[in-house]
Amino acid sequence: MYRGFHSSSSQRRGGSNNFSRGNRGYSSNRRVVSFDPTILINTAINTPQVRDTQKAFEITHTFNDFKLSESLTKNIIDHGYTDPTAIQDRAIPVILSGQDLIGIANTGTGKTAAFLIPLIDNVIRDRNHKVLIITPTRELAEQIRDEFYKFARGLQIYSALCIGGDSIYRQKGDLNRNPNFVIGTPGRLKDFVRTGNLDLSRFNSIVLDEADRMVDIGFVGEIKYFISMLPKNRLSLFFSATLDEKVRGILNAFVRNPVTVSVKTSEFLGNIEQKLVHVGDPTRKVEMLHSILRGDGVEKVLIFGRTKHGVQKLSDSLYDNGFRAGAIHGNKRQSQRAKILDNFKRNNIDILVATDVAARGLDIPNVTHVINYDLPESRESYTHRIGRTGRAGKTGFALTFVN
Repeated sequence: MYRGFHSSSSQRRGGSNNFSRGNRGYSSNRRVVSFDPTILINTAINTPQVRDTQKAFEITHTFNDFKLSESLTKNIIDHGYTDPTAIQDRAIPVILSGQDLIGIANTGTGKTAAFLIPLIDNVIRDRNHKVLIITPTRELAEQIRDEFYKFARGLQIYSALCIGGDSIYRQKGDLNRNPNFVIGTPGRLKDFVRTGNLDLSRFNSIVLDEADRMVDIGFVGEIKYFISMLPKNRLSLFFSATLDEKVRGILNAFVRNPVTVSVKTSEFLGNIEQKLVHVGDPTRKVEMLHSILRGDGVEKVLIFGRTKHGVQKLSDSLYDNGFRAGAIHGNKRQSQRAKILDNFKRNNIDILVATDVAARGLDIPNVTHVINYDLPESRESYTHRIGRTGRAGKTGFALTFVN
């Protein structure tokens, strides 16, 4: 990628990442109608932050304390896990005990392992145990499947990934092999239920992951449909970053006498520096973006746009100007989306331009900057977008363009 950050095109190349409010091009008092990030960002800047979410909670277990199977424990260690995170420390014992769970946690806190590890252990102990994991996006479903592969390596436990945009015939074949784990998105799972390829009454454990996001993007009907077809005697695990009234409406039908585990700390991590980029002349917006991307320390960037067309157009423009950029959005085939995301994770490209499909749950290492090229539609969207940077204790930067 280009090197040499500067906050506006009129400044010299090679400026620092110290974005003071007085810099030309930045504003902290501009207001937009659809979403006003100034109050949000100023609150975050002026509020004392918890820099490391794990230090906010005392960890009381080691992985050995959970009495997991020896082969699973070996895979956990080989995967690079040493001590549990806060959500793992509290959720794993509850799940192993067979109690329903409501888990509330910040993004990037190890939530996927918190439910995969005990559920894999359940399957090791009972090979007839079947697990259904429902998640809002294809990318998150694939990420969970990849994590499953690491923890279940050599254990002869199999999975089926059921997502749109991928071969439905291959997925039917995977389901016909009677896998212990089925991981999928609501639309494709519903298709398989209706065609008789997926019998929800056979599942012993069900996970709703990123439940608030599923509600946000209109999957309430599908979730209620799934719940109506699940066996009454089941283990129900519900993970979400927020619990608003719509989400609570699903809970009553899903969980029974649940244990609530909340390890959510401050909404904003203190190691994400948030700034506004004031676009005085809209015709210079792309030029200002180029200036930022050429900066010192701007190494791996996730840019969010609002529309599929706009995201693709911006990605094409960046590529034509010499940037190593790619785009993911709903108009691309799933194989294309998976390849581009993998290239971004492997640093084969430096810039990923995306709609909010990449805002929730994805674990992309070493993202130095998140840029909101188009404003998010809500406070929650903003939170999840910027949560892609500043992970694993590293410092990240979040820039939001405002008119």
